[in-house]
Amino acid sequence: MTAIPHPVDLSIKPEVTGFFDEQTNTVSYVVKDPKSPSCAIIDSVMDIDYAAGRISYESADRIIAFVKERGLKVEWLIETHAHADHLSAAPYIQGKLGGKLGIGENITIVQSVFGKIFNEGTEFQRDGSQFDRLFKDGDTYNIGTVTAFAMLTPGHTPACMTHVIGDAAFVGDTLFMPDGGTARADFPGGDARVLYKSIRRVLELPRETRLFMCHDYAPNGREIKWETTVGEERASNIHVRDGMSEDAFANMRQERDATLGLPRLIIPSIQVNIRGGNLPEPDAAGNRHLKVPINQL
Repeated sequence: MTAIPHPVDLSIKPEVTGFFDEQTNTVSYVVKDPKSPSCAIIDSVMDIDYAAGRISYESADRIIAFVKERGLKVEWLIETHAHADHLSAAPYIQGKLGGKLGIGENITIVQSVFGKIFNEGTEFQRDGSQFDRLFKDGDTYNIGTVTAFAMLTPGHTPACMTHVIGDAAFVGDTLFMPDGGTARADFPGGDARVLYKSIRRVLELPRETRLFMCHDYAPNGREIKWETTVGEERASNIHVRDGMSEDAFANMRQERDATLGLPRLIIPSIQVNIRGGNLPEPDAAGNRHLKVPINQL
């Protein structure tokens, strides 16, 4: 990875609205160009009653209603990575509002790894073709009058990217709020040392850059929060504040990850999200099924 691929224009301040999903502790965002009705939707959530095997769209419908009420135009639906803790609602929202679906090009690595784990067969395409755009490090795209760019930040997963839109950066699971630290790095393709380097890359953005988290778990019972700054993270992030070495971080992360259980929704989430948020194809009777791999995760 190189340095930050493009200068950050702190004078461009997109309007950011967060939508918190209590079931998965996920924050989805509508990011509006301050000079036009154009917007992007980042890391949307499709609801699932896992025990009953039922899909619903209450979380996505809140976002759709917000966009329609304000007369916004969706140009992009962005996934910061292939999530393991919630299902993406991007295709559902796309069907209602339009827009292009984008994710990092390393989704093909994730598709290859989990395609084998879930025994997806040759009919499952592992080339990222489920998405409209596969972002490379430094790629730019437009949201109305704003030029955004994608920055490769792997370590949690190979496909993780941070999206910088004006003075705002959407970090996915790479970082949490300062008192939450950082995401795990023990999923297939994850790496604590790679994650450290990615985080330091994010923290090279200007100190005033607003950072928006994909998750918050309210450490010590505080209220849910999802916005901070590069300066605040550098000063007080419990895992990667300035002065924390790569060795210390890697040792901490590896020891901590060894104590963590798997996310509750990892099995349905991965199967859906490597398909761009689509459910598996139906069988001859029109029924759709998710698989449970035994002793593989």
